[in-house]
Amino acid sequence: MLKGLLLDLDGVLHTGEQVLPGAQATLAWLKAHQIPHLFVTNTSTLSLTGLSQRLQAMGLAIAAEQVFCAPQAAAHWLRQQGLTRIWPLVTPDVTAELEGLTGDEQAPQALLIGDIGPTWDYALLNRAFACLQQGARLVAIHKNRSWQTPQGLMLDIGAFVAALEYAVPCEAVVIGKPNPDFFAAALARLGLPATAVAMVGDDIFSDIAGAQQSGLTGILVQTGKYRRQTVASSGIQPDASLPDIGALPDWWVSQAGGPPHL
Repeated sequence: MLKGLLLDLDGVLHTGEQVLPGAQATLAWLKAHQIPHLFVTNTSTLSLTGLSQRLQAMGLAIAAEQVFCAPQAAAHWLRQQGLTRIWPLVTPDVTAELEGLTGDEQAPQALLIGDIGPTWDYALLNRAFACLQQGARLVAIHKNRSWQTPQGLMLDIGAFVAALEYAVPCEAVVIGKPNPDFFAAALARLGLPATAVAMVGDDIFSDIAGAQQSGLTGILVQTGKYRRQTVASSGIQPDASLPDIGALPDWWVSQAGGPPHL
């Protein structure tokens, strides 16, 4: 029986600054019925504090301690590996949270790739390529293919990570979803085994396939970056597909044997 939930944020509860249908009601339902849950995200443009502040400004009552994000996991992994001299290709907000790591653009032990938006250009990619040729490790906070914006789908950092992998050649260490270690760390914080937890997300690859490969139930919501054709051509079958996060309480009652919805 399912007892807990991992939930993605962007594309599930909100897109940009727009709260998605049913998000606030579902958050209230989770709290009212004390269902163990944790929000897991590959977002790498904001610090944990900044992300929590942004969510609360949108009316989504989510505290920083309820979120497990890929930049946190990346900093922990780098420290564990002794790769403390890094070139952080991330936003200044995220850089401020990389405790115990020293910035070095000339001879880094590792490149940490995150979301830096339009900062990406040919010159920057060439500098990164040069560092990797000199032996630096390629570490990606995530390798998402695209992300949903108010203007539609946009390229995500996966395209740049793949370009560097191809050019060197090398294989990036990908820290966030769908890395099994990321899911294992989230489950440890939740205090539940994979078989008792469902992952709710809008990305058929990172969220659903990643969760299923780690032993979780994968629930796909048809919001955010969801595209019917992408799912059909992926060969990945979610355990459940919901129109939006607002449908989660009813699904939980009918399929997971959970408490009655509000």
